[in-house]
Amino acid sequence: MANEVALQTLVWAVIGFVSGSLMLAYWFGRAVTRVDVRTVGDGNPGAANVIKAGGFGAGFVAMLLDAFKGAIPVSIAKYVVGLTGVPLVIVALAPIFGHAYSPFLRGRGGKAVAVSFGVWTALTIWEAPSFGGILLGVWFSVVVRSGWAVLLALLCLIAYYLITRPDPVILAVLAINAALLVWKYRADFRHAPGLRGWVLKHLR
Repeated sequence: MANEVALQTLVWAVIGFVSGSLMLAYWFGRAVTRVDVRTVGDGNPGAANVIKAGGFGAGFVAMLLDAFKGAIPVSIAKYVVGLTGVPLVIVALAPIFGHAYSPFLRGRGGKAVAVSFGVWTALTIWEAPSFGGILLGVWFSVVVRSGWAVLLALLCLIAYYLITRPDPVILAVLAINAALLVWKYRADFRHAPGLRGWVLKHLR
């Protein structure tokens, strides 16, 4: 039984990593906008720069593509194969790391925000992506630097699960997810988060 679980974990971790490594938003953005999205914005090959290069419609499709490549393999591993515990944590993280270090871009993948939302959807259905999206929106409206906004949103989401439902699988995925995002946004953390103008106005 243990050997079977180990084999299933390995198989679905590989599938998840390969799925995550498919740079769908980048390829879609390049096909639609005729622009290498790594040349705009922060140089990230993800949905945010597809929005900057091609508008919200193209960016929204790119975001869905990146989310699905995380949600599909993790959903199958959890609900069809029946993986739980540490094996599920490994499989859930695989698409995120696949995107972040995609061999299709020589290891220079994206920041893995959209694919993380896909993984959270697979693990919690609506809960984590809904609250995570709201928290991201709140923090992006408060602080200037994206990395700080993402980190603060994730820390709030972790706090929410610690208080309401301390599921070790979800907490482990969120914690490692946060650590990866800190590394990916490391340039932002060399500076203070910076407050938006409306916040500074109300603090005066």
